[in-house]
Amino acid sequence: MATPTPMPGSEGTLVAVMPRSPSPTPAEAGTSATETPVLIFLYFHKAIRAELEALHGAAVLLATERTGDVAALAERCRFFFSIYKHHCDAEDAVIFPALDIRVKNVAGTYSLEHKGESDLFSQLFDLLELDIQNDDALRRELASCTGAIQTCLSQHMSKEEEQVFPLLTKKFSCEEQADLVWQFLCNIPVNMVAEFLPWLSTSVTSDEHQDIRDCLCKVVPDEKLLQQVVFTWMEGKAAREVAESFATGNLQESKLGSKNCAESNGSQADRHPIDDILYWHNAIRMELHDIKKETRRVQQSGNFSDISAFNERLQFIADVCIYHSIAEDQVVFPAVDSELSFVQEHAEEEHRFNNFRCLIQQFQIAGAKSTALDFYSKLCSHADKILETIEKHFSNEETKVLPQARMFFSPEKQRELSYKSLCVMPLKLLERVLPWLVSKLSDEQATSFLQNIRLAASPSETALVTLISGWACKGRDKSKSGEYLCLTSGTARCLSDDVDDQGKCRSFCPCASHNSSDLSLQLQTENGSRPGKRGKDAVSFPGTNGSYCSQTADIDASPCSKKPCCIPGLRVKSSNLGIGSLASVKSFRSLPYNSTAPSIYSSLFSWETDASLSCSDGISRPIDTIFKFHKAIRKDLEYLDVESGRLIDGDESCLRQFIGRFRLLWGLYRAHSNAEDEIVFPALESRETLHNVSHSYTLDHKQEEQLFEDISDVLFQLSQLHDSQGHAQTKVNEVKQSCFHSSNDVDFTRKYNELATKLQAMCKSIRVALTNHVHREELELWPLFDKHFSVEEQDKLVGRIIGSTGAEVLQSMVPWVTSALTQEEQNKMLDTWKQATKNTMFGEWLNEWWKGAGTSDSSAEAPSAPEDSHLQDKLEQNDQMFKPGWKDIFRMNQSELEAEVRKVSRDPTLDPRRKAYLIQNLMTSRWIAAQQKLPEPNSEECSDDASIPGCAPSYRDQEKEIYGCEHYKRNCKLVAACCNKLFTCRFCHDKVSDHTMERKATQEMMCMVCLKIQPVGPFCQTPSCNRLSMAKYYCNICKFFDDERTVYHCPFCNLCRLGKGLGVDFFHCMKCNCCLGMKLTEHKCREKGLETNCPICCDFLFTSSAAVRALPCGHFMHSACFQAYTCSHYTCPICCKSLGDMAVYFGMLDALLAAEELPEEYRDRCQDILCNDCERKGRCRFHWLYHKCGSCGSYNTRVIKTDTADCSTPN
Repeated sequence: MATPTPMPGSEGTLVAVMPRSPSPTPAEAGTSATETPVLIFLYFHKAIRAELEALHGAAVLLATERTGDVAALAERCRFFFSIYKHHCDAEDAVIFPALDIRVKNVAGTYSLEHKGESDLFSQLFDLLELDIQNDDALRRELASCTGAIQTCLSQHMSKEEEQVFPLLTKKFSCEEQADLVWQFLCNIPVNMVAEFLPWLSTSVTSDEHQDIRDCLCKVVPDEKLLQQVVFTWMEGKAAREVAESFATGNLQESKLGSKNCAESNGSQADRHPIDDILYWHNAIRMELHDIKKETRRVQQSGNFSDISAFNERLQFIADVCIYHSIAEDQVVFPAVDSELSFVQEHAEEEHRFNNFRCLIQQFQIAGAKSTALDFYSKLCSHADKILETIEKHFSNEETKVLPQARMFFSPEKQRELSYKSLCVMPLKLLERVLPWLVSKLSDEQATSFLQNIRLAASPSETALVTLISGWACKGRDKSKSGEYLCLTSGTARCLSDDVDDQGKCRSFCPCASHNSSDLSLQLQTENGSRPGKRGKDAVSFPGTNGSYCSQTADIDASPCSKKPCCIPGLRVKSSNLGIGSLASVKSFRSLPYNSTAPSIYSSLFSWETDASLSCSDGISRPIDTIFKFHKAIRKDLEYLDVESGRLIDGDESCLRQFIGRFRLLWGLYRAHSNAEDEIVFPALESRETLHNVSHSYTLDHKQEEQLFEDISDVLFQLSQLHDSQGHAQTKVNEVKQSCFHSSNDVDFTRKYNELATKLQAMCKSIRVALTNHVHREELELWPLFDKHFSVEEQDKLVGRIIGSTGAEVLQSMVPWVTSALTQEEQNKMLDTWKQATKNTMFGEWLNEWWKGAGTSDSSAEAPSAPEDSHLQDKLEQNDQMFKPGWKDIFRMNQSELEAEVRKVSRDPTLDPRRKAYLIQNLMTSRWIAAQQKLPEPNSEECSDDASIPGCAPSYRDQEKEIYGCEHYKRNCKLVAACCNKLFTCRFCHDKVSDHTMERKATQEMMCMVCLKIQPVGPFCQTPSCNRLSMAKYYCNICKFFDDERTVYHCPFCNLCRLGKGLGVDFFHCMKCNCCLGMKLTEHKCREKGLETNCPICCDFLFTSSAAVRALPCGHFMHSACFQAYTCSHYTCPICCKSLGDMAVYFGMLDALLAAEELPEEYRDRCQDILCNDCERKGRCRFHWLYHKCGSCGSYNTRVIKTDTADCSTPN
């Protein structure tokens, strides 16, 4: 496949979304890839980014200006996908498994991202199959798709540069890094490396190109043949031109040599070169028959001691079959018949191999727990099915494909197809496959096979052909002297002529022309020195008789029979890096080119099997609620993606609606991401086995926030464009300038189309990025909670998350999430939330504003009532509670009233807040009932606002004319529902009344500017006031106004609290049922600890407006009370534990007692004590005041017994 040339007009085009500035290349940063070999990947990333920008730029030009060639763009996209796909597969096979050996929980996420990227390219190729050239909508969709690919890949590479590369640099030595890079190259198919390296060279500067060359000098083993292969690829077109120029000058001689060689082979001249495919078929058949025999032997003997070797053998033949299938799909079938396809057969073979391998690995994991007989039976069944499938497939190819190839293709074309099929394999697999294949062939067949390779290869591939031929020699039998028999021709010079006394290779290849040195590349650095090399690993092979034809010009006529040849190995089996397994990780079809990835049950991909097992029992768990948000996120992302494509034909109202929906999603996704970063991910990282598991997702959140900001900027530009167009239209209507109107419309349309196209690409990008992100979270992180967290711990996490979410966010979030869920899912989510918030007022708050709160509970379907009615309903549902109505209380005498008060006071089922409320209302019941019996005024009588008591403004500062009262600054008065009087606040009401004001029951207010009674709200509705704000803060639930302080409404206290808000400076503890400062995240919980009276002043703490202090023991008191109390006490007045760190004070007591001498009659007496701090009993020497605990050293003790006997216990 040729590297596409840059497209005209693609330079300088705006890209859709770029996450952040990419990391500088080593040359730009002043470092060198030679010193840190893994930094060569930064050059790979630079080339990928440049290609992505060019592809998206061309697609944008096609969409906006209708310029460009769709066919050329499609070809370039396919080429780039091939490059990037093999880059990712090599990372999955080499880099990530090696990293996972030394740093757990990092690499798996990136391999999972690779799968999502492949799916995105599939969508692109499906789109390119449509009639894009003649459809505006499809062209814009193409620009969106390429923009999404650019965004996702750029984000992925940025994360690798920020997380993976620093870990590789830190955890691997320079030598190990070089090994990794070399293995990376050896795991890419030969035909793709030959395209990739020249393509890379065109994307870097000359200095960067030199740095890459120097790095490769260090990475490639110190064997001239291997270096010539790699650097010939690196030079690409230049090297090929030199070789072809040389070959042209000697064309006649080359043809003569080839003809003589063919004639010398006699019977081989009648063979069709395409029949080399039969060699592969027969070798695969023989191997599968051997595997089938082995399974039968195992079944009969019941001995499977060498299961690891069997598994490796199975994986090897699977790799051979997979790459053979890929070669047929990519090379042979398209050439023979474009409509011919065996894709289904190939997919079935991959599926059967994968099942076979999984069966063996499951047996290895289960060990003694598994049933051996059942396993052996399945083993034989799988072997039979694979052999049957392969036999049927090969038979079809041999009868339908090969005859056509023999008939319609010349021998040269057949050799070309056979050679290209071989180059589909990577070097690492070729080194193993060629000896295996040749071992299945006769000498004549092997010689013919290698001859066809040499005749098909281009002159620039002489070194590669030499390497392949040398590896093939390893498959022959050894001579009596223990040396391999060589397959080279008698007309070619063997490597023995170029081996010195130490056995080192002095030339690039064993059977090459003298002039092949003309193709050798300069391997020196700028100062002429070579970097240090790793140890040698050459393999010697003796030669035998045979023929070896060469296309090169000057062929040495000396025979090479029985002469040793030296072909270097790749040296890629680095056991110290934990790499070497040939077990594929996922389904072969999903990773078709991966031959060296880790086992499917290895730690690197353990989340895949976990995900398949998670939640299989159908049981709903608390943490599932958090991941239900993903469903709502996906729904809104789909809306943005679809509607952004319609904006180009929409009006301003559509744009405003789109902006509103976008803002909602942004805000709620930010809240969701913050909850994960601050609560969920730290909880995961706290488990020792899960360190680093969430870092990649935290980086995702940062990148996604930038995507939202970029979209917001474009939406702002579109809004401004609409506004300017509106002003221009008004001016046109005034001056009636039609020509101006026409030019303005054209300019507006052009700019609007550009921005709308850009917005569509960005919305596609953010949809793809976020959808892949949440999908990976569900696959990788979700199962971890079920595995590592109990239900109680999950409940606590859910409570911690929603306890850090403000009321305003929850009011937007709850309807948003539930709208995307089924009724059953809604009920489960609300049940989980109510379980997590069972100690709080969350249900009460939810019922006050959301009708959907009652969907899971039929008893809650009625509209919520004011608090006093709500409590009354609750009382009536319980026979143990106090039930009389107000009329009954009015008829009670004083003694009956006091008896009922005592009854309520002793009722243990009532919480303190409710108990205090009922007692207070009982004590004032006579007055309340009397007020209720008064005739209510008609609405006509109340039309005059002055008739309501207090209908006059009040001032917080009368001199400055600031409205309010001594408690609050506000511009309104409230109409108390209990007595229909106007008060500035509830404290003003309670101060002059014998009852308390229920603020939530307030329905009306009076503006102190216009003195008009109106429904309570944040603004005055009188036109003369022009929407005057009543206060900076207004709570619709508490009917609370404040113009001075920072206030928030806690949905779990269902009260307004002082502070910036939940998740900002406070969070709500679901067990304690109180708002605590963020610094108190780790505290001792006491269930409903704040729903009690202050132990000092006896004021109810839950509704108190004074600051409350949490004590170390878990109790609470007012901060002011604490300051006063600790002047003379250091123990909790409730549980008697110490109130702080008493080490200094207790040390002073130690010094005091050491200096004190007791009277003689008390010295030998001892006392039994109980420590209030550690709650242990002990004995200490007698003292009138101070008694030290022997366990914890505390003096916070009390005497439980005094003994007059001698005390042997030391003090």
